Amino acid sequence: MAGFPWKPRTTEAACGVNTGAASNFSSSRYVRLFNTAAVGTEYLITLEQSGGTDIGTFTLDGQQEAIIQKDPSDQIFAANAAVLGTGVSVNSN
Repeated sequence: MAGFPWKPRTTEAACGVNTGAASNFSSSRYVRLFNTAAVGTEYLITLEQSGGTDIGTFTLDGQQEAIIQKDPSDQIFAANAAVLGTGVSVNSN
């Protein structure tokens, strides 16, 4: 993602595909998500509280990435395991 440098904090892994398989990515405050599917293949990403209450959702197109900020206990899951995630540190300086 252009604009600011980031550094991986965790090993990249496929996102869980439901609330029971959601991950907090080792309590990371920032998570880089990458949709490995073909361009035009969109998958819904869900950010939720640790108890399973949804905070919000967004759609990530194939071959696109996003870095999102979250609370350490918040969890993420995707509509398909083609979406990979890794906890990151970001430097906005």
